[in-house]
Amino acid sequence: MISSNDFRTGTTIELEGSVWRVVEFLHVKPGKGSAFVRTKLKNVQSGSVVEKTFRAGETVPQAVLEKRTMQHTYRDAEDYVFMDMETYEEARLNADQIGDRVKYLKEEMAVNVVRWGDQVLEVELPNSVVLEVTETDPGVKGDTATGGTKPAIVETGAQVMVPLFISVGEKIKVDTRNDSYLGRE
Repeated sequence: MISSNDFRTGTTIELEGSVWRVVEFLHVKPGKGSAFVRTKLKNVQSGSVVEKTFRAGETVPQAVLEKRTMQHTYRDAEDYVFMDMETYEEARLNADQIGDRVKYLKEEMAVNVVRWGDQVLEVELPNSVVLEVTETDPGVKGDTATGGTKPAIVETGAQVMVPLFISVGEKIKVDTRNDSYLGRE
């Protein structure tokens, strides 16, 4: 159990049979009446966001999450196969369990798999990955670093906006959190 006074950004709690992560919190002590904690909670499974108010000192169950480092070994039809780096056990996850960041997942990549009991909540990819550009418009003489951007398809199939001077075959660093180009490798 965790007290509402101990809420911090990133704290996970159990409410109504699912896991919620505290996105924002604010302790309020009005001049009249008792104190309360106003929170913004995000459902880890569905991604929905709600605002909820707790009495100061109210206890709620804390969600115990297990984070394991696993390596993506290969893709089998619709499943992505991961190997636990400690026990060498395999786990199969589908694209829905991994989420929208599946577009940056490549073989031999180490990821963190977050579980709540037997249920996979999310797969955390590294904040940035190095990928090869497989398709983009050719660069034209005079293209500069500050001239603009163009779409490029990388080896995993994701589309990233890159500077005009990037060409096919180059390796680029991509931020997986916001799909942005970070630089050449």
